[in-house]
Amino acid sequence: MQRYFVLLFFLTGVLGLNSCTTVIDAKLNTGPVQLSVEGILTDQPGSQTIILTQTAPYFDSSTPPAATSATVTVTDDAGKTYRFLDARNTGYYIWQPTGKDTLGHIGRTYQLTIAYQGETYNASSKISPVPPIDSIIFVKRKRSPLSKIEGYRAEFYANDIPKETDYYRIRFFRNGELQNKANNIITSQDGGFRGNNNGVTDGLTFIVPIRRSINPDSLYALNDNVTVELHSLTLDAINFWQQTRTQITNGGLFATPPTNVPTNIINADANGRKATGFFMTSAVRSRSASVVQANIRVRED
Repeated sequence: MQRYFVLLFFLTGVLGLNSCTTVIDAKLNTGPVQLSVEGILTDQPGSQTIILTQTAPYFDSSTPPAATSATVTVTDDAGKTYRFLDARNTGYYIWQPTGKDTLGHIGRTYQLTIAYQGETYNASSKISPVPPIDSIIFVKRKRSPLSKIEGYRAEFYANDIPKETDYYRIRFFRNGELQNKANNIITSQDGGFRGNNNGVTDGLTFIVPIRRSINPDSLYALNDNVTVELHSLTLDAINFWQQTRTQITNGGLFATPPTNVPTNIINADANGRKATGFFMTSAVRSRSASVVQANIRVRED
């Protein structure tokens, strides 16, 4: 009899839960189409590209449509103007150098101007200095404490620029392929973490967690080639990357409502259509190394 009542109670609860299930066919309103800007200019030689697209509905997984027929220029504070052309009508606006000319120069500020569909958008960014990467080493490690699979953990060395608050982004490539998962958006303030730094790491070697942040989940194998890039950022740019990572990884039981990542693309007309995306400039220093015996170290930590 006791088992009967327990079973009856369980079935009643299940039926009660099922009776509360309602299928909702949500019809989300589509917002206005906006210009989206992806512009990262550097001090490296070669062409530079600014990508313009149009925003699409939230649940639309197709490639965003290109924003074509725009006029795109970049002007530096030395008075030089760089014109970006979309020769193939794909939304990729490209500046081609003449000779050994480079667009980006440390210390200069760059103003982006986009004329598109009767609207004019502006953004600006300054190129801050960035330190060189001194070396990259590898240490043999297990993938996890309980794993029998071994690989090589990479670690790069660089020293923060002293006497200034510096912001960086670290990118890394495995055998020429950019590692671009959400957890590969790596940023740093003065070679340490942001928010609890308080100048402690100013002018010192990048801290261990930052130095070792350049590893894929599977570690590296013998003869893999690793390239590490160190990019200088402005305060606005590091905020953009950190909030982008937060929104990409915003999921699970404790997810918060998604929010728009801030943009520095401003319409000259305060009442005009808004834009999304970001325009930033960076100095870049890089270094490559292979997982070979000369670069392998024995470490206890």
